[in-house]
Amino acid sequence: METLERILSGHPFFEGLDKTFLELACGCARNARFEAEQFIAHEGDPADQFYLLREGRVALQVSAPGRGAATFLTLGPGEVFGVNWLVPPYRWTYDARALDLTRVIAMDGKCLRGKCEADHHMGYDIMKRLMPIVIDRLHTTRLQFLDLYNAHV
Repeated sequence: METLERILSGHPFFEGLDKTFLELACGCARNARFEAEQFIAHEGDPADQFYLLREGRVALQVSAPGRGAATFLTLGPGEVFGVNWLVPPYRWTYDARALDLTRVIAMDGKCLRGKCEADHHMGYDIMKRLMPIVIDRLHTTRLQFLDLYNAHV
């Protein structure tokens, strides 16, 4: 039987995390499943979950009046989404939609924030893991913007 601790330790985001921190993080984790086309989160909703993608694909989307939803990033196994759990006002800034049957580890954001606050070493380790993801997504968005801009020049 696969335990949450084993699943978390095998996910790229938590890989190599100090065993004590991993045990603390497990207290905030649960398995979750989403059907194809099911929305996981909507822009403006409370960002009280952080997701580690185990199986399936998730589209991150933004909507514009009169234009509908546009996917700006598609994620697969081993990736994470929902980083807004760490930054006030703790609200989703995009929609997340399962593209196929999707299995995740859902991390309770409030629980994880509390544990990071109580143990700043753990908080710093989590932050070091999140920042490259945030920077990479900003870079990807910048490149998409440049492509879009160049296509209309």
